Amino acid sequence: MQVISSAFENGGVIPSRYTCDGENISIPLEFIDVPANTKSLAVIMDDPDAPMGVFVHWVMYDIPASIKELPAGIPQAPVLEYGIKQGINDFGTIGYGGPCPPNGAHRYYIKVYALDTLPDLKPGLTKMQLLQAIEPYIIDEGVLMGIYER
Repeated sequence: MQVISSAFENGGVIPSRYTCDGENISIPLEFIDVPANTKSLAVIMDDPDAPMGVFVHWVMYDIPASIKELPAGIPQAPVLEYGIKQGINDFGTIGYGGPCPPNGAHRYYIKVYALDTLPDLKPGLTKMQLLQAIEPYIIDEGVLMGIYER
């Protein structure tokens, strides 16, 4: 499975529009070669280069497998159209929180998990709670990595 974005190439620079220095809107994503038996998708975006350890920027799940892309600017709401749920990021808010590194270049990993079930989880989960809930159901994953420097 592949994850791509119209905003930047894998390993490329994330445009400031999607960061705390710009509009701070979510990055548009497209899912390619999703396994046929996928029932739902989950998305986690984090920064392993944060000074205090891995910093979580986005937790989204219960995305129906029929959804092949997410537009830019997903609302910061716990429950979205089609029953999609969002969790809590390390800024302490629901939904997307863009890159905002204190210094230097940081890598941001957007991991998309294909699941063989639609777990119908409650909104507001943390990254760890989500991973615990979906771990037995992961059948594939794709990663998109972008870099941002302030």
